[in-house]
Amino acid sequence: MAKKRIGILTGGGDVPGLSIAIKSVVTNSVDHDYEIIGIRRGWYGLLGYDLDDQATHDLYIRHLDPLSVRRVDRAGGTFLHTSRTNPAKVRPEDAPEFLRNSNYGSVIDPESGSKDYTDYILKVIEKLNLDSLITIGGDDTLSFSARLHHEGVPLVAIPKTMDNDVLGTDYCIGFSTAITRGVNHITYFRSSVGSHERIGVVELFGRNSGETALITGYLSHVDRTIICEVPFDVEKLIHMLVADKKANPAHYAIVVISEGAVPIGGRVMQTGTPDAYGHRKLGGIGEMLSDRIKAVSGVNTMYQRLGYLVRSGPADILDRMVSMNYGLLAFQLTCKNDFGKLVGITDGKYSTVPIDTVISGKRHVDIEKYYDAENYYPKVRSVLGLPMFLH
Repeated sequence: MAKKRIGILTGGGDVPGLSIAIKSVVTNSVDHDYEIIGIRRGWYGLLGYDLDDQATHDLYIRHLDPLSVRRVDRAGGTFLHTSRTNPAKVRPEDAPEFLRNSNYGSVIDPESGSKDYTDYILKVIEKLNLDSLITIGGDDTLSFSARLHHEGVPLVAIPKTMDNDVLGTDYCIGFSTAITRGVNHITYFRSSVGSHERIGVVELFGRNSGETALITGYLSHVDRTIICEVPFDVEKLIHMLVADKKANPAHYAIVVISEGAVPIGGRVMQTGTPDAYGHRKLGGIGEMLSDRIKAVSGVNTMYQRLGYLVRSGPADILDRMVSMNYGLLAFQLTCKNDFGKLVGITDGKYSTVPIDTVISGKRHVDIEKYYDAENYYPKVRSVLGLPMFLH
């Protein structure tokens, strides 16, 4: 009897712990009748797979066994590589050449000409003889997982994102390491900001949820923390930071700000063309704030956008633990044919929810519990009974 085949992929931005989750699936499959098929470059690995070209099979498909994943947990990122591809929304210029004039794909956006290639993805899954999928990604990547689930594809999903904003779980792979990196870099940053007696501005990831900035600001004891859930008064914030600097015996102050933060009456700062999910690159709000501080107060500043530094390198011990257990749980659900689920953590315990939970809304910081919106800093009203990461 042939072994059942599980396809596994990672999509969206890289975070530490992805390769660890993949390794966990592979190593736990050894004593079962399963074959693990790695799909390179996320959803693009299926979109770019030409049914008539063996070379694309060799490019996008990897058979995984314990020897091939032996060392992958020693570094960050994903050894299967990743992409920001949504097969249900492919712009003409992003479609593989062999698909552009094919009979596959229906137009879903008359303005951009984007096409829905879900029908082609189903053909590739059939061609590869995949019995099920394990998909690892954020809400954008997992939204297409939900689509495939409704098309009848058996799958289990694993949440990852530094923003920790996937609905249905208290924790996503990569969050702890991002916080650890952020706190460490702010600690280092204090040396220069303090030496020059300036106001330091640190910009962190966070499109829809300010949790990364909130927890980083909370743990590093910065003076003010600006999150994307609360529009901020620029002039008021500047006056606060000047007062913070004056009150500090070391003559400096630091503010952390989410890249998705919005000034009152303003809008999110974005650049470039939209990606496959309609997102343009965020960033620049910290630099704008830094310039305004100098213009209004006359105080010199230091601006630091941490960016990819917080998502690079190996996972910390918490992300290692969660990644291993998410991989194990996803495989165990697969063995029980318990599909259409997102694995996660709820109230400190490993749990599952329907995959449709991912597309039912956005996860945001609970302002009433964790933030002082008047004074722009984290404020935990009561910690008793809260999960480890407060949210």
